[in-house]
Amino acid sequence: MKPLLGILGGTFDPVHFGHLRPALDVKQALGLEQVRFLPNSIPPHREQPWLDADARKSLLETALQDMPGFELDCRELERDGKSYMVDTLASLHADFPDHHLCLILGMDAFAELHQWYQWQGILEQSHIVVTGRPGFEWPLAPELQVLEACRSSDIDELKQVSTGRILLQSVTQLDISASEIRRQLQAGLDIRYLLPEVVRLKLLEMK
Repeated sequence: MKPLLGILGGTFDPVHFGHLRPALDVKQALGLEQVRFLPNSIPPHREQPWLDADARKSLLETALQDMPGFELDCRELERDGKSYMVDTLASLHADFPDHHLCLILGMDAFAELHQWYQWQGILEQSHIVVTGRPGFEWPLAPELQVLEACRSSDIDELKQVSTGRILLQSVTQLDISASEIRRQLQAGLDIRYLLPEVVRLKLLEMK
């Protein structure tokens, strides 16, 4: 069996507790050796970030600084062009050959997986851990029905098999969004308790 390495990508525009707490839940539940946070440069499936890459990187670095096992990984920021997860996983797979990769996705992102660039190749590089509230189901698009055969409820199987399993994992659900944080900031409202205090203070300095 090989240790598990969690992968959490996103714009983190800005990072908040809705990113951090579910990541901690997955780390503890699966016994992940690390969770690597990968801010993307040019997201292919959504509008361009509000904060620039340096600001998002700085805020994420601040948020992770006191959490053992949470690591900032800037490979997507350092790579030219759009940030495609299939390419990122190939790079991580080469850098961490003694680990099994676990891509952490929320249910909303997983339900749109078939719209991702070369999405079939993702399960050739990693497992997928789908997060949601307790008792949630996965409503799959017809294009994703083939993934039913990849479902697993056995964490040890992810350590034994290198890639290709999908695990549903219940996590703490926090109704916090980066878009709402941005809206409140622009409206002059107080964003306290939506994100770590050190991140809030740094973000206010930036804006």
